[in-house]
Amino acid sequence: MKLHACFVLAALACGGRPPVPQRYVVEDDLGIWKYRRVQKLLDIEVWVDGNHADGYAASYISEDAYKRGKIDEKDVVNVFVTHYEKPDGVLRETVKLARRLAGESGYKVDEDKFGKTRALVISGHDEAWVMWPSEQYFVKIGGRYRDDVPKALVASYADRFPSQLPKGALEGPLPPGPDSKPRDPKKEKYDPDNPRPDMEKYDPKKVKIPAKKSKEGE
Repeated sequence: MKLHACFVLAALACGGRPPVPQRYVVEDDLGIWKYRRVQKLLDIEVWVDGNHADGYAASYISEDAYKRGKIDEKDVVNVFVTHYEKPDGVLRETVKLARRLAGESGYKVDEDKFGKTRALVISGHDEAWVMWPSEQYFVKIGGRYRDDVPKALVASYADRFPSQLPKGALEGPLPPGPDSKPRDPKKEKYDPDNPRPDMEKYDPKKVKIPAKKSKEGE
């Protein structure tokens, strides 16, 4: 255990970033935010076709609420982390979600930077959230009855899940998804009932095209 702790400290000292937690969320206090619980999600917010995902959520309460022993909804910040099998489509679907929310009445969606972390900021309906894609992860931090999202929590999770959100994501063209990649015939499964010809190796001198059968009486 001591060796493990020393290894993590050495990695941080050398400019490395903290490792991704086993259940993807930080199960520990983060500054003035006290860790409360973790739970596995039955559903995920950003669905990517053909890309299986699991999600976990963690709750944190403010130090002031912890000391006074009375916790209101505005004292709670929730963190959701979704882990996908592969990065394909995560960025694209995150941007599509943000644009969809921007088109709904009552929501305001902006693009902002928290230090070096570029993220999407969603506010409205008595909620405040910050979210961003990170390779094969999706991170969302915030809560109800809040005017902002604690920068300390954003910074802590951004260290573990660096943002991949490009500048101008809300206005520019949608990022490419799995369907945008060019087809690779070599990786396609062979279908004997519907074979795809290889035009690069096609030799018309060696291929005999069957004659069309005539109808009876013609």
